[in-house]
Amino acid sequence: MQQAIHHFQIKSQPVFCKVFGHGNINYTFQITTDNRKQYILQRINTHVFKQPVELMENVIAVTQHIRSKVSDPKQVLCFVPALDGKYYYCDERRRYWRCYEFVDGFCLEAPETNADFYESAVAFGRFQDQLSDFPAEVLHETIPNFHNTPDRYRLLHIAMDEDACDRLQFVQKEIDFIMEREQEAATIQRLLESGEIPLRVTHNDTKLNNVLLDMKTRKALCVLDLDTVMPGSSLFDFGDSIRFGAATAPEDVQELSRMGLDLNLFEVYTRGYLDGCHSLTNREVELLPLGAKIITLELAVRFLTDYLESDHYFKTQYPDHNLVRARAQLKLVEDMEAKWYQMQKIIERYKEN
Repeated sequence: MQQAIHHFQIKSQPVFCKVFGHGNINYTFQITTDNRKQYILQRINTHVFKQPVELMENVIAVTQHIRSKVSDPKQVLCFVPALDGKYYYCDERRRYWRCYEFVDGFCLEAPETNADFYESAVAFGRFQDQLSDFPAEVLHETIPNFHNTPDRYRLLHIAMDEDACDRLQFVQKEIDFIMEREQEAATIQRLLESGEIPLRVTHNDTKLNNVLLDMKTRKALCVLDLDTVMPGSSLFDFGDSIRFGAATAPEDVQELSRMGLDLNLFEVYTRGYLDGCHSLTNREVELLPLGAKIITLELAVRFLTDYLESDHYFKTQYPDHNLVRARAQLKLVEDMEAKWYQMQKIIERYKEN
């Protein structure tokens, strides 16, 4: 780390460094220089992101596009070029580093008020709006088929056929629920392929803790963690925020009666997202509830696939952790279906505004 920082075009001399944040993937440090300028230095986890150069090409293209549209520099991450002009540095051990200017603000793991959740929605809606004229097809797929739901089903079918851990016998109820919705689950992918909804630049990790809030006003400044930015559907970005932020219980809750959709939070987020984004087509707006449902179902499929394959992808804390997660997501899908009319009425209300 001490070697890496000197390979970037920072101002003045680094004098202090500390580990920064609570991220689980990249290694992150906060650097302070002798003129009190601060930077964030990160080592990219190439076990997760196997094409770091392509990843950084995406990040730089997107942030430069947004920068051309904002007047406040705090509204977009500002990456610092390396000494050779590239926006990354590869050291002698083939480790990839990047550096960007530190912006004073804070992130929340969970909203403390509805206003916090609203601001996260504004941030992600604004992010979508700012990139509405960016050619999404030129971006690299940092994680191929990440939200290709039919492909997630394909992998589940393989896991079921192989039944490597002899666990299939314990999950027939869950399998039946998932398979009954297989055709509907492919809807967004079909609409993308047919051109009925546009391919867009998507963030793909639209959780509250990826929004930087102003220390004084608590207003959204910018969106963080752009490693999974790639082509996709706005419906999945909206949907994942709802799945995670408007659920009434954690995604691995064991007491399923606690899990459901908070319609008030669904409305708060919908209002904020559409306040921030005015470029969605009418068809996309109509399908926002389906985005929430399909991505929740997709994650259940992924959890159950991993359970059948001996839990090699998601970190688990106990033997049936992935099964518990899958059941919680399926309960959330079930509750969304029960509240489908109310979800659609909320969308109609804000679509007209």
